[in-house]
Amino acid sequence: MQTLPKLLESKTKIRFQDCDPFNHLNNGNYIDYFMNHREDELANIYDLDIYKLTKNTKKSWVSSANQIVYLKPANLMETVTIQSQLIGFTNSSLKAEMRMYNEEKTELKSIIWCSFVYIDLITKKRTEHSNILLDLFENVINPVGTDLFEERIKMIRAKKVLS
Repeated sequence: MQTLPKLLESKTKIRFQDCDPFNHLNNGNYIDYFMNHREDELANIYDLDIYKLTKNTKKSWVSSANQIVYLKPANLMETVTIQSQLIGFTNSSLKAEMRMYNEEKTELKSIIWCSFVYIDLITKKRTEHSNILLDLFENVINPVGTDLFEERIKMIRAKKVLS
C-alpha cells in the first residue's frame, strides 16, 4: 500500500447560519464542521467515499461518542483550518481527533475526539472492518500519546502542542 498522509487538513469559512447572536460559531455546529471536513478529506486524500462504501457493502460507521473542548471562539466569516487524524481503531471501531485553528494555525480554537462503531445496516449490529479497511487504518493511524481526552487537553495546554 502506498504511503498516505496521517494528518488531513482543509480550510473553511464560518458561515452566518451557523453562528450564535455573538457572531461565534454555535457550539453544536463545531461538530458539523469537523464531520464535514473529515468526510471530505477521506474521499479526497484516501479515496474513501463513505457513502459509496455504505451503498455497496450495507455497512457504515455510526457515532458512538464525542468529547469536545472549546478554547477560543470561531468567528463569523473567519477562515479556519481544520486538521484530523485517526488516533485509534479496533476490528469494529474508530477514534479520530480533529482540531480547529485560526487560518494560520497559531491559535487552537477547539479539539474533538469522535468515536465510531462499524455497523451492518441490515442486521443493525456491530460488524468487523474488512481487511482492506484495516490495512488503510494501519497505514494512517497517528496516535497522540494518550488514551484519555482530559490528559490530551492538559498536554496541549502545558506544552502549547498544536498537533
